[in-house]
Amino acid sequence: MKKSVDMNRRNFLRGLGAAVGVPAMESLSPVMAATVDSLATTASGSPLRMAYLYIPNGVNIEHWKPQGKAAGYKLGKSMAALEGLKDDMQIFSGFAHKHADGGKDGAGDHARSNATFLTGQRAKKTAGSDIKVGTSVDQIAARGVEDQTRLPSLELTCDGVRKSGRCDSGYSCAYQFNLSWRSENQPNTPEASPRLVFERLFGSGSVEERAKSLVQRRSTQKSILDFISDDAKSMHRNLGRNDQHKLEEYLTGVREIERRIQRNESLGAPADPGISAPSEKPKSYREHMRLLMDMMVLAFQTDSTRISTFLLAHDGSNRSFKEIGVSEGHHNLSHHKRKKSNLQKLQKIDQFYLEQLAYFMHKMKATKDVDGQSLLHNSMIVYGSGIADGDRHSHVDLPVIVGGNAGGAFTPGRHVDLGEEVPLSNLYLRMLHEFGVKEKRFGDSTGVLKKV
Repeated sequence: MKKSVDMNRRNFLRGLGAAVGVPAMESLSPVMAATVDSLATTASGSPLRMAYLYIPNGVNIEHWKPQGKAAGYKLGKSMAALEGLKDDMQIFSGFAHKHADGGKDGAGDHARSNATFLTGQRAKKTAGSDIKVGTSVDQIAARGVEDQTRLPSLELTCDGVRKSGRCDSGYSCAYQFNLSWRSENQPNTPEASPRLVFERLFGSGSVEERAKSLVQRRSTQKSILDFISDDAKSMHRNLGRNDQHKLEEYLTGVREIERRIQRNESLGAPADPGISAPSEKPKSYREHMRLLMDMMVLAFQTDSTRISTFLLAHDGSNRSFKEIGVSEGHHNLSHHKRKKSNLQKLQKIDQFYLEQLAYFMHKMKATKDVDGQSLLHNSMIVYGSGIADGDRHSHVDLPVIVGGNAGGAFTPGRHVDLGEEVPLSNLYLRMLHEFGVKEKRFGDSTGVLKKV
């Protein structure tokens, strides 16, 4: 192994208006080990990551629920894509979000489900500017590590951005289109454009330098890697053979994501203007989700951030899924009235979403971390919905999957039946503690969840 490179080289490969983070490598581990902090780190000293992915409208319970408990469980029909990940995740039964219930506020379950999912708090029923819910778990964690990573957190969505207006039965659209809340009345605006996320992750320098770099790249069709090529070559010479290969693979992966973004931006433009207008989002919903998931993996791999949220679709979304043969809207189907054809189509939608989760988790599992474990091993990933059965708008026994080992602190490979109604906030409190943020309470928590 050659000598370790300096701290700046460990963090970034730099060029005009560009900075490409460097993944974990053996040659860099002495430097990295010297910089670890007790917050957001595993027992081995590797960064600990936290991610939350939200699906709307509940699920087809019959095909979601696993058969059996503990390690001997069998996956439900909708979860077939997760078969190879059984040892890397836990499926929970028994979590609830009581503040998503109607109570005296009446209708508006979709807005409440979104707003409550990561806050554990009841959203104030208003369509005005006086919105109020609570700080979300990701942002409480982010406050503890905001000086350790380039981005305190990364918020993503496949929907548009809305912070005002009336959406669901008198609730502001801010509740329904935002998952992350930096304070009780300030949502974190999520990003839907893969291009803008890519630029956010790989831009650097002054505003003028970033603008100049972007103009040059787009006018000449250059890759962002062209701007850091000299630094990459210099770093390559100072790495051991294994890490040279790892760097080459990593930069190839970055370029492939860049190409996919460029391909998607050139699709579907009308012919009559004579010039193809770039599209903000990919035409394919599947490709959109996967591109943003790839961004999450890159952000975690390069320690650009350790916290991310991803709103796959807002609750109440009536998106159709023609690519899997479902032409009806998701929200309409979720009110299935026990009709067999509706339930079958809901199962197909659930399976579609779980296939994207499997894609993300497999990619995390295939990416090595600084301690030799995988990114998935050193992560806490929550995937779920604030509604269980969409027909009844129920908020008990929520569909929740927890991926990753939290660096060895969690015990995956199980179906955990809690045996009673437990606030989902108890899980979040446990995750905060693993992250090194020792809050006494979170949301409507009643204690720290032990069974994880």
